[in-house]
Amino acid sequence: MMVLFNNGYPARIHIIGSVGSGKTTLAKALSVKLNVPYYELDNVVWRRSKSGDIRRSDEERDEYLTEIVNSDTWIIEGAHHKWVLVGFQKADLIIFLDVGYHKRVVRIVKRFILQKLGMEKSNYRPTIRMFKMMFVWNAGFERESKPEILSILRQYQDKLLVLKDNTQVELVGHLD
Repeated sequence: MMVLFNNGYPARIHIIGSVGSGKTTLAKALSVKLNVPYYELDNVVWRRSKSGDIRRSDEERDEYLTEIVNSDTWIIEGAHHKWVLVGFQKADLIIFLDVGYHKRVVRIVKRFILQKLGMEKSNYRPTIRMFKMMFVWNAGFERESKPEILSILRQYQDKLLVLKDNTQVELVGHLD
């Protein structure tokens, strides 16, 4: 059963896509528009601290995610798909950002430059190593993760919205 609130908008939204697809940007925009908290799945995996990030145990991570998805309203976003099935199950709307590979590459480069210039905040230190890893993750998403995600999402067709760009936000219940 889909839970609706706030003039018929979904109360629980799960956004999934590759690095550079616009997940966080879309989650922030929806969060502001709907006045719903959003959570980055990377922050569910990692406990952030000034002295460095600490990876949560699988049990801690899963408990944290369960706590989030058992709340009344939320938006979660991330590229993760294997341990987040409870998010898909409990979501009223799943948005898969199927942004083209080359557009994601451009966004990764732009993000890195803006982060290095201090014009965009990040949860990690924008190092050359991290920059390179984003390209590895981007290619791996296309080759491995995307087919797996599409297979998982087949069972959720009734609440799945596939967007070719995060700027298509107006399609999500006419949020413009």
